[in-house]
Amino acid sequence: MSDEFFRKTFGDDQPTQLGSGWISGVIAVFLGLLGLGGTLCLRFPQLLTLPEARAHYPVPLMRTLVQVTIFAAFACAAVSAVYRERKVLALTGAALALAATALGGGAVPLPAEVSTTTGIGLDWFVLDLLVMTLVFVPLERIWPLHPGQGTFRPEWTTDAFYFIATHLPSQFINFLMLLPAALAAPWLAIPRLQAFVGAWPFVLQLVAVILVADLAQYAIHRSFHQIPALWRFHKVHHSIRTMDWIAGSRSHFFDIVVTRGLIMIPLALCGFSQAAIIGYILFVSFHATFSHTDFRPRAVWLEEYFVTPRYHHWHHSAEHEAIDCNFAIHFPFIDRWFGTYHFPKDRWPARYGLSGASVPPGFFRQFIDPFLGR
Repeated sequence: MSDEFFRKTFGDDQPTQLGSGWISGVIAVFLGLLGLGGTLCLRFPQLLTLPEARAHYPVPLMRTLVQVTIFAAFACAAVSAVYRERKVLALTGAALALAATALGGGAVPLPAEVSTTTGIGLDWFVLDLLVMTLVFVPLERIWPLHPGQGTFRPEWTTDAFYFIATHLPSQFINFLMLLPAALAAPWLAIPRLQAFVGAWPFVLQLVAVILVADLAQYAIHRSFHQIPALWRFHKVHHSIRTMDWIAGSRSHFFDIVVTRGLIMIPLALCGFSQAAIIGYILFVSFHATFSHTDFRPRAVWLEEYFVTPRYHHWHHSAEHEAIDCNFAIHFPFIDRWFGTYHFPKDRWPARYGLSGASVPPGFFRQFIDPFLGR
């Protein structure tokens, strides 16, 4: 997959502004993919859906959502076909919606019982992609930091592939993420501490788990910068030269698994409830994505206490003064404690990416290169 492939397949020399049929065509393809994904989840729940999520879905609502998505894909494809001379976006969106319809759409009959304990996680991926896109794309288009950047900026296909690779196999990633804590618990658990923390109300546990996780992540994150063997993997994330919501997904699989796995150890040993840990996972998924966005508005009163896009953008800056700073993910005061705070007043970084290092282009080359010792 590459930017050039998509440009040749879907691009043309026509305008892309509102009323040109380009936006409706892109939306048609996006909704067509979502509708097809939702239909496949209904048709093959035993293979494609997460076992822990199946019992909690409001099935009638999900069916309606799939049907509405398919209908909207057809409608957007029709608009694009009317206004755009080249019909490839319209035809692609319509073809995806037609495939979803042919497979049964939202009316697919479900089996009486689904007893499998494994599932790829396509359901979570589709919902995650839908929510993230609906929230962050409008934010970046309405209030962009870099107005000329655009959604389909250079290397967007690389980061889209990272999003797929790090969000689709969610059950497998969750297993690897929880494994270190499960192995450490019998040896390091302190029952009195776990009983004490476990008795706290949910809101207090959620605040505490975010703080404990950020302290743990600070130490792990800083280690990935300072230990050469770990930096080989983490520099993939810092090869981002264009900051936006999907760029935050560019992280090596080894980096993700080790970081998340080590963070889970103190959370499990402290005795936080499963609800609090799930709440933290949902919170960090949203907040970490937000901190990478190309979003200009600022809450100046909040910046000293909570990580915002401008704060985390400095962590990704290629300017010499900003190298190895702002390791905290949620709370800037942690960087203040350990002397790694860097936050110039009223200024954004001039450029992003690596300084004095490089990684090869493309998802697969970036996956292999750190294992070769480079």
